[in-house]
Formats: sequence, structure tokens, C-alpha cells
Amino acid sequence: MAEACKRPILETRSNHSMRQVLPTLDITRKRLNALPRSPAEALEPGRAPRPPRRIRERREARRMNGFLRFISAILTFCFLGMSVVAIGALLLRSTFAAPGPLAHSTVTVIPRGEGVYEIAGRLEREGVVSDRRMFVAQYLTHSVKISISGGKPIQLQAGEFEFKKQASIEDVLEILSQGKAVLYRLSIPEGLTSQQIVARLMAEENLTGEITEVPPEGSLLPDTYRFSRGTARADIIERMRSDQRRFIAAIWDKRQSDLPYKSIEQALVMASIVEKETGRADERERVAGVFVNRLRRGMRLQSDPTIIYGIAGGQGTLGRPITRSDIDTPTPYNTYTINGLPPTPIANPGRAAIEATLNPAKTKDLYFVADGSGGHSFSETLKDHNAAVQVWRQVEREARARQQQAPATQTDSDPPSPTMPPPGAGRAPPDVPLPQRKPKR
Repeated sequence: MAEACKRPILETRSNHSMRQVLPTLDITRKRLNALPRSPAEALEPGRAPRPPRRIRERREARRMNGFLRFISAILTFCFLGMSVVAIGALLLRSTFAAPGPLAHSTVTVIPRGEGVYEIAGRLEREGVVSDRRMFVAQYLTHSVKISISGGKPIQLQAGEFEFKKQASIEDVLEILSQGKAVLYRLSIPEGLTSQQIVARLMAEENLTGEITEVPPEGSLLPDTYRFSRGTARADIIERMRSDQRRFIAAIWDKRQSDLPYKSIEQALVMASIVEKETGRADERERVAGVFVNRLRRGMRLQSDPTIIYGIAGGQGTLGRPITRSDIDTPTPYNTYTINGLPPTPIANPGRAAIEATLNPAKTKDLYFVADGSGGHSFSETLKDHNAAVQVWRQVEREARARQQQAPATQTDSDPPSPTMPPPGAGRAPPDVPLPQRKPKR
């Protein structure tokens, strides 16, 4: 029994000893396997031993330093590039803003259809810029800026442009891109017929193109119009028509409510008569009031300018005084022989005449006659009107007497003073006869 008890104890101790010996055996086996199996293997090992730790760290540092140097080179290159671009931009900017070669102001015509390079060459030939390449560079630089900002592409305009003394490339480009062309003025007086206006447009040499048809009478707004060289005459006509439509639309709703004309067309007919009857601003509303009062009473307007238009039409003038035969000759426009208004305007009225027609003076006047001072004498009754007519006839007789005496008193040694204008000068041209009296009807 004692032997049976000792046997497990011995086995336990034996197992414990084996556990301690096995790791040692493994290490020994690995060492033996690491030894070369032959002299040749000893001379040429199959796997190189790992380098020491310091050498590995140096190699890793070299790799990291190479990458950092690569990044540094890229950053340096970018910085130098940006510096070169910035310096170049500053130099270009100073060049673009520098005073130009012009010694005095000049006017240059840029024809339609020329591109940037053609315009640059023209500017260089005419001495506006010293180098066409710098102008093109400024154009391209400005175009890039606008493109980046999302603006409208730059366009160089055609026309006639004035460049000031020593204008810089920036100034020249601004003038051409914004279309700051030299503007001419064309003044269209109030009271001209459409045919007369077309004649003035055709005589303006800075305009181009033909006018295929005369616009309807009363459809053009007299004014001073500005335009650049080469503008089409048809464009000026369209501007005049458009301006008149806008003006009428703006004031039509502000008219008096009890007027005897109900449409814009009838108002323009009346405005054209008022325009031809008087050129004085302080009389327009009162003249319009006389015609309104006559229409309300069913009286004929008896306006002398309607006689002239009925005979001469768009020519606008007779070239002679009105005769009794002219007054008695029926035409669609002769308000001595027709009732109411003529079928169309007899001229193109201005703003003041249109405003007076839509808001006439509220009076009881039915007549007016010239008073000899450039204005008119207004009357409510035929009796007062006849008296005013007698005054006017006396003024006419005195004027004729002075004209007859002038040749007798004038001598070669005493010529008339050139600084003294004749009576009535500045009020109306001599080829546009104005009505002088209202017949007693």
C-alpha cells in the first residue's frame, strides 16, 4: 500500500520536471536550426540579418526628409510663382494706368465690325496708345476679371470717340467698352410737319440710312436729340415716336374731364392747332380755352394755320400771305369751311402745347387777334373783338408807314445799325407766316 501511494507522487514530480525542460529544448532546437548546415551556407547565408536599430532609424529619417523636401520644393515653387504673378500684375497695372502718348485731345472713329486686334492697331496708328499689345493685354486682363466675377462679357463699341490728353490705356478701354461716343445734337422745333422733320434728318450728315416713309402727322415729339456718328435716321424717328407715346400716356389721365375731344388722336389735332397759333408760353392755355369754348358752342374754329395746311400740306408754308380766296376755298382741313376738328394734326406739337390742350384755361373767351407786341388780345364778345381788330389794323398801318419812310431817310453814309434786329426778329422765321387776325364770323 505504501508503494501504491508513492507512485502518484513520483509521476507528479516527473511531469513537473518535463514542463521545465521542454522550453529549454525548444530554444536549443531553434539555435541548432539557425546554424549553417554546410560550409557553403555559412559563406552565403539565405537571409541577410536585420540591420542594427540605429541604421534602420537613419534610413527612415532619410525617407521622411526626402518627402518633406519634396513638399517644401512644391510650396517654394508656388510661392515664387505667385510672387512673379503679383509683381507682373503690379507692373501691368502701373503700365495700364500710366499717362498715354496723346499730346492733345483727339477724336477717333471705330468702324462697325472691327475686332479687338484691329481696334488696337487703329489706336496705335492714331497715337492713342503707344503699344497695341499692351491694349490687348489690358482687354484680356479685364475680360478675365469679369469672367471670374460672373459679370457681362466686355464688348468694344463702334462709333466716334473722344480721347482726352494723355489718356491711359485704362481710360481708353473704359471709353470704348462703355460706348462713351461723341454725341451730336439735333434740335427739332415745335410746330414742324413730319415732312419738314424728315428733311432736317436727311440734311444731317452725321446720320446714316434712308427714311422710307414720312411718319403720320402729329406722331413725332419735337425735342433736342443726341446721337453718335453713324446712327440710323430711322432710329431717330423711332425715338421721337416712342417719346411722344410715353409723354401722352403719362399725362392723358391728368386731363380735364369735360373736354369736347375724347381720344388722344383728337387731342393731338387740337394741340397742333394751338402750337401753330401761338409760340408764347403764357398764351397757350388761353388759346386752347378759346377753341374749346367754340367747340362747345358749335362754332367753327376759324384757325388760319388750318388754311395753310389744307393748301400746302406737309410743306408747312405757303410762302405768301393768306388771301380771301384761300379762306373761302374748302379743304378737309380749312376750319373756316368745316365744322369741328380737321381729320389729322396739322403739325407735330410740343409738350407745352399738348399739356395746354389737355388742361386749357377756363374762360369765356371766343376770339383773339394779334396785338402788335407778339401776343394776342382776347375777347368774349364779337363787339370787343372788332375793336381789337381795329387796333391791330392801326398797328399794321403804322408799320407800313415806317417801312415807306425808311428808304427816304436812309443814306449811304448812315447805314442801319447791324446790331438792331428788325421788328419781330427771333419770334418766327419769315418763311413761316403766322395768323394775324380772326375774321369777324
